[in-house]
Amino acid sequence: MATKKSTAQAAAKRGPAPAAAKAPSGPAKRASKGAAARSAGARSSGEGPLDKFSTEQKSALEAERETYAAQAVSLKAEADQMAQEAEPGDVQFDEESGEGGTMNIERERDLALSAQARAAVEDIDLALAKIVNGTYGTCERCGQPIPKARLKALPQARLCVACKSGGLSRR
Repeated sequence: MATKKSTAQAAAKRGPAPAAAKAPSGPAKRASKGAAARSAGARSSGEGPLDKFSTEQKSALEAERETYAAQAVSLKAEADQMAQEAEPGDVQFDEESGEGGTMNIERERDLALSAQARAAVEDIDLALAKIVNGTYGTCERCGQPIPKARLKALPQARLCVACKSGGLSRR
């Protein structure tokens, strides 16, 4: 009994045990390593680090998003400016100008291109969300992986080539 008491007193004099001594060993140590590996590789729940390809794609998507968003705003502003500058009685219907002139055609073109740029921004936002939740690079129709070459060419691709082409290549 005296030995147990003297051992406890000696441990109290030394102070708290170092952090390395508190590390789990045996089955507990193996379980913590497994949990760390699962969390590092976990992509379905949006946890853990991104792999190199996903990180590169995320950067490319963010840059492309910025470009499309700027184009959408710029084209819409140009179309609005054209509408403000046009006077109500400016429409000519002679042989040289056609019906309504080129100003209206340019404005409609700018509005259409602005809408396309906004749609591209939406597709990019969806792809960025897929990177976060771990479903990026999976075909929405068949569930198969989209080839990396396709994703590099079109980072916001939602379908694999076979599904996008309508299955014409399958027989």
